[in-house]
Amino acid sequence: MNIRSLTRGDGVVIGAAVVLFIASFLDYISYNGLSGAPNAWDSLGNAIGVYMVGVAGAALIVFSRSQPQPRKIAGLELGPFGVAATVFTAWNILWTIIDLGQVDAGAGLVLGLIAALVLAGGAIATPLVPALKAPLVSAPRPQAVQSPYGAQPQPGQGYGYPGAQQQQPYGAQPGQPYGAQPQPGQPDPAPHAQQASQGGAAPAGDFTPFWFAVPVARPLYGEDGSPSPIAELAPGTWYLAVEQRGPGLVAQTQDGRRGVLQDTTGIQRG
Repeated sequence: MNIRSLTRGDGVVIGAAVVLFIASFLDYISYNGLSGAPNAWDSLGNAIGVYMVGVAGAALIVFSRSQPQPRKIAGLELGPFGVAATVFTAWNILWTIIDLGQVDAGAGLVLGLIAALVLAGGAIATPLVPALKAPLVSAPRPQAVQSPYGAQPQPGQGYGYPGAQQQQPYGAQPGQPYGAQPQPGQPDPAPHAQQASQGGAAPAGDFTPFWFAVPVARPLYGEDGSPSPIAELAPGTWYLAVEQRGPGLVAQTQDGRRGVLQDTTGIQRG
């Protein structure tokens, strides 16, 4: 899993799940002046049927959000199923504390309720609250750019552009100034540029995969046209363009995910 694909809401969900797991080993109930109170694992119905349901729900949520396409089991998407599991855990622990009767709630039950409420809240609010949808780890600064071929950029070269004398905009031939006439024996890129300016994409057979870097952080959208980004391309990292789709590019991240980069202005080709 690429940690840069995680959001702040995912961080809240993961943290609450860890606390919930720890709470399952603490005292479930408390007797006045009596030591050795049981924990949730003394009753598998509480440990596996309540606490671990919330932990499993958190795992399903994070796993589902890290995939470019929604995963389904028996026709059900994993994300909503995980959210339902976290709500079940919070609801169960809440009513357990309310209906304890003559005994007191132990540290495991109280901490478990707090963790379960935070877990359910984070699971529900992450797609709705912009602050929780922000990346968990900020993108690195573009000063240190590594070439995809292992070579270091030379002094005087443009940002992140390996083996070039200057920055070249998208569509320019490597090693050739932008706007220059092609040399004898070299293919003329003008027909493709004219076709792109008219809104059409170059034929698939004429596209050659290439490495590129983005000048600023840009979202990568799913190939199915989903409006929600599946990843964020960060400056200072090389990505592989595998296909041209209209005015955008189908890019592949370092962890193998593919998506559409809609904004290709100012990208640096490798």
